[in-house]
Amino acid sequence: MAQIEDHGNDHGKGGKKRPKKHSTHIDMTPMVDLMCLLITFFMLTTAFSKPKVMEIVLPEKKKDDKIEGPKVPKHRTFNILITQNSTIYWYIGNYNPTDKTDTIPNFYKTDFSKDGIRKVLLARNKELFKSIEELKENVKKGVVKPEEILTKDSLAVLQKTKTQNEIVNFITMKAIKELKSKDEIGPIVLIKADKEHTKYKDFVRIIDEMAIASIARYAVVDPSFYEMQKLAELTGNAPPVAENKETKK
Repeated sequence: MAQIEDHGNDHGKGGKKRPKKHSTHIDMTPMVDLMCLLITFFMLTTAFSKPKVMEIVLPEKKKDDKIEGPKVPKHRTFNILITQNSTIYWYIGNYNPTDKTDTIPNFYKTDFSKDGIRKVLLARNKELFKSIEELKENVKKGVVKPEEILTKDSLAVLQKTKTQNEIVNFITMKAIKELKSKDEIGPIVLIKADKEHTKYKDFVRIIDEMAIASIARYAVVDPSFYEMQKLAELTGNAPPVAENKETKK
């Protein structure tokens, strides 16, 4: 900072000299440091507070109860039921309790640990997961050429606007999406949450598990009355109350 100096003026040899004023110097270093810290703090908090987008698939609301949805193969249907204390129950198939010929499914208990639901999903989706991991390595090594995934025009636009790493990530994601669209053997996961006992964080965690296990198809649906009854039986909670269709009308 600039220093302010004021020299006393002499009024001749016999004149009285004014006392010399000392220079005034204000050290602004601590203020500058504080300002830098505040700027850094607000930049970081702004970056962290940006909303994150989580892609999920929700079933379309039925306008007509007579219209049936697409048939899902029983052997590929993987039902996940989330309930209290981050507990998960899962079973295979589309069980219809009104169908006397339908076999009652076995419910299995697990959790969010690495040896829990993730291990189960990876085991049932191992073919697609392996293909995706190999694809990632081939893109990094250059075995998979950008021209095989993108058109020349699309690639030219990316090369002008994106870095090399961003281009590689874009190509990888596009190739993975194409692989998933062709999957015909992996599980179709139906995520169902006990609304009264499931915490929001557990719902987010199960969506993350879908991405980690490279699940191609999953949807969030409401649990059936039978499933709520089964959860009550397994957890010891109060059983659900059946809806009265006449009073509902």
